Amino acid sequence: MKVVALVSGGKDSCYAMMKCIQYGHQIVALANLIPADDATDELDSYMYQTVGHQIVVSYAKCMGLPLFRRRIQGSTRQAFLQDFFFGIHRHHDLSYSMTPGDEVEDMFILLNEVKRQIPSVTAVSSGAIASDYQRLRVESVCSRLGLVSLAYLWKQDQSFLLQEMIRNGIIAIAAKVAAIGLNPSKHLGKEIAYLEPHLHELKELYGINVCVAFLFFLITRIMFQLSQIARIVLDKFQIVLHSPDSIAPVGILHPLAFHLETKVESIYSNGIDEDSNVCQGNVDTVFEVQGDVQQEGEAASEFVAGSSKRPSVTKQELKVSKTMKDNVFSISCWLQDSCKNSSDLQEDLEVVLTKIEALLVENGSSWENVLYVHLYIADMDEFAVANETYVRYITQKKCRYGVPSRSTIELPLLQVGLGRAYIEVLVANDPTKKVLHVQSISCWAPSCIGPYSQATLHNDILHMAGQLGLDPATMVLCKGGPVAELEQALENSEAVARSFNCSISTSTILCLIYCSESIEKSERIIVQKKADTLLKQMKLDHAEGHKKSMVLDPVFLYVLVPDLPKRALVEVKPMFYTGEYLSGPSDPDKQYQSTGQGCWGFEYETWHDICLQKCAVYGKICTAILSVTEELAEKICSLTSVACPDDVKSKGLVDEEQVIIIARFCIYRLDKVLLENNLSWADVMNFRLYFAISINITHGTLSQIFSDVFNEFAQMSQRIKVDAEPILNIVPVLGAGRSLSTLDDIFTYELIASKC
Repeated sequence: MKVVALVSGGKDSCYAMMKCIQYGHQIVALANLIPADDATDELDSYMYQTVGHQIVVSYAKCMGLPLFRRRIQGSTRQAFLQDFFFGIHRHHDLSYSMTPGDEVEDMFILLNEVKRQIPSVTAVSSGAIASDYQRLRVESVCSRLGLVSLAYLWKQDQSFLLQEMIRNGIIAIAAKVAAIGLNPSKHLGKEIAYLEPHLHELKELYGINVCVAFLFFLITRIMFQLSQIARIVLDKFQIVLHSPDSIAPVGILHPLAFHLETKVESIYSNGIDEDSNVCQGNVDTVFEVQGDVQQEGEAASEFVAGSSKRPSVTKQELKVSKTMKDNVFSISCWLQDSCKNSSDLQEDLEVVLTKIEALLVENGSSWENVLYVHLYIADMDEFAVANETYVRYITQKKCRYGVPSRSTIELPLLQVGLGRAYIEVLVANDPTKKVLHVQSISCWAPSCIGPYSQATLHNDILHMAGQLGLDPATMVLCKGGPVAELEQALENSEAVARSFNCSISTSTILCLIYCSESIEKSERIIVQKKADTLLKQMKLDHAEGHKKSMVLDPVFLYVLVPDLPKRALVEVKPMFYTGEYLSGPSDPDKQYQSTGQGCWGFEYETWHDICLQKCAVYGKICTAILSVTEELAEKICSLTSVACPDDVKSKGLVDEEQVIIIARFCIYRLDKVLLENNLSWADVMNFRLYFAISINITHGTLSQIFSDVFNEFAQMSQRIKVDAEPILNIVPVLGAGRSLSTLDDIFTYELIASKC
């Protein structure tokens, strides 16, 4: 990509440019924001670093590139005060929208002018390492301008980053100090290589961040790969003491005189595009950008929900399910018995999204309350169409508390009589969710460029978006087949989890691994073994420092699907519990209390546990996977007068009468799990059934059977108030199971209940 680099003169923005070159991008321009008054060294800004701005102009000559500059006119406090007075201060850092008078608008004007003069620019580089405030605002500006944010230093280990900068030829001096253990008179003007040992000592003593305790100004040379471009020599400077605090004094270096040494031929001398408005003979020119924000054409017109072109949808065709929990619940919507009329994914998806939107309103919610979206489509070749439709309904503007996380999967919808789109949303009727939405391309984890987040935290439960085996820096699937993709997907999941101070090895309560049917059967065993090995190793790596009681034993489920985004072979979707861990009751008799044994005559036997995986924090949360194989189905049916005929056994099919018996057993067994953990059906926030399409029963038939069975159970137990909609979401798959090598479930229940 052609890149304009945001530069402050510091080491971070410089090294970010080096990383851009490393990943194959081309720097074609520099952009810099400076104080309105040249005599001002530093602004009171949350956004911009301006110490040493007097030297930045020399970058144009050093690199043979045009430098676009703008004097900062806006205030850093406009958006902050607006949020404060409107009572939404806690969500201040989650997003930024165009705010007149805010300093972020100066960046918009600056980059807009760069884009106007160099139309080929498609990305913006910045040196953000740890500041969500800065990253989010750069991403907001990039989104408005149709540019990609590149932040290759984001979330990198700062000690390693500092060592890497020194090793790669970054020579910079300290231009500002503002941390305990640092002294302006002793440390200002010193090079990073000289200061590195002292910085690491301070990190051990006080926990400072070694890359941000100092403000380092690049004064000597800029290197891309191994080629020296230029040298800036600082001849004279003075130290200005801003705060004489005895513990952490603040001081800055004010440059008085500097010069440039002879530079070699710039590798960018022929780098300006022919269609650029920048004259090739003046590539080291400084452009002073004036003007105000031009709002016209910035944002696309709002899409009006309910504008679907598909008029033939009937009430009988549009189906929904909804769990009963009051504060956190799931809603699903699909088109049933419509495959003959379903020829357009966009139309089907608009119908389903419009219905979901209406149901949210009925429940006193909106898209801003959605925590997670499962987007199921019939053909992954139409992913772009699905995404374009999705982003017209679910936008950052509509989601002031942050956009929901998302997983997109191809399912065999048409084969079971469904339409081309199927949506499931998890909703929280309060504004307390916290999202992580990083749109910048970095080395940290895959970016989410669009209205969906990497993860959403609500009530101590972290819901993570589906993670593919993407190399974060390139956003390309890693090479090496399904095993390599699985390893990378787990690394990506771990990177996101660490942002919430948790880990796959300690906090996972449920891990769903989608696998494409493109994986050869012979490779599935290898993938299974690799998954077991990786997860075991992750637990060992985190064993030190964690008490055994603080490590959860997660539930795992493998699901075989026709296809995944980007033709990936594996997608990992973990869920975490980040709250306190409580032990269960000490008295087994209290734990294994009465579980409604009178229902349908089932009596508990030890073999009932063979089909069950569960992970629970007593009285808080429970996840359970109940797997029904053909063998187990035969055993369940043998408990009643309904036998499993030989032809059914050989073909792997079940008839409706047998499905009823199986459904009754599964409801009975899951009810026992809930009671054992001091939970009830009123605490269920997600209840899903995966069924293998090989059983040759339609989705509509299964939906009716399981609804009837649950209503039976509600009448017998007298502990459940049944709503109009069924609570079970039924999802067709090619196969599922706790082992990827077999995937022999015909039915797989996934239940998540929480009192959180």
